[in-house]
Amino acid sequence: MALSRSQKSDKVKKLAAELEVSTSAIIGTFTGLTAAKDFDLRKTVRAAGGHYHVVKNKLAAKSAEGTKVEEALKGLKGVTSVAYTSGDPVALAKALSTWVKDNSEFTFKLGIVDGKLLTVQELGELATMPGKEEIFAKLLFLINAPAQRLATVINATGRDLAVVINQGVEKGKFTGAAPVASIAAAHAEESSAGEQPSGAAQPENATASQAGEAATTAPVEG
Repeated sequence: MALSRSQKSDKVKKLAAELEVSTSAIIGTFTGLTAAKDFDLRKTVRAAGGHYHVVKNKLAAKSAEGTKVEEALKGLKGVTSVAYTSGDPVALAKALSTWVKDNSEFTFKLGIVDGKLLTVQELGELATMPGKEEIFAKLLFLINAPAQRLATVINATGRDLAVVINQGVEKGKFTGAAPVASIAAAHAEESSAGEQPSGAAQPENATASQAGEAATTAPVEG
């Protein structure tokens, strides 16, 4: 059933709104694709965070004007389908490449990522690259690894110290510490109480010495 002009205009506007926020697209074609396989293909694209449409070439070119995927949708011929995403282009390329291996009815034409056109070979290379999630996971591992090792060492040190203290308490090694300190304090007090102040003894000694000297040096009267 042919689309009316207004229906075509609505379709162009809807597709244009979706393509405007898309950063990558994969253009393909197919022959003899069954309804079941078409449904499975759309499901695969959605699972990769993308959208999928089979479009007429003129509508595709019109919808893509002013977007990052404009160049990929110019001058297309034959049956055209477009899978596009504003998310991870690698995830979409991986999903489609895996699906195409088991469904030869579908083939790639070209692709585009952030305005750069990709050949079919480059699309295959894109599908072998690590995705954003994988890259982020590796970066987080590298960032967190030193902190995790430090935390492990600190925790191990605390555990070892706790074990040593616990063993000392169980063996009674820490029970004699308080009595020893008390005995030492008492001994110090007794020593200080038994000693005479050095300043008080000196005057008495000096007086006795002077009296002795006076008795010895007194003149003897004859």
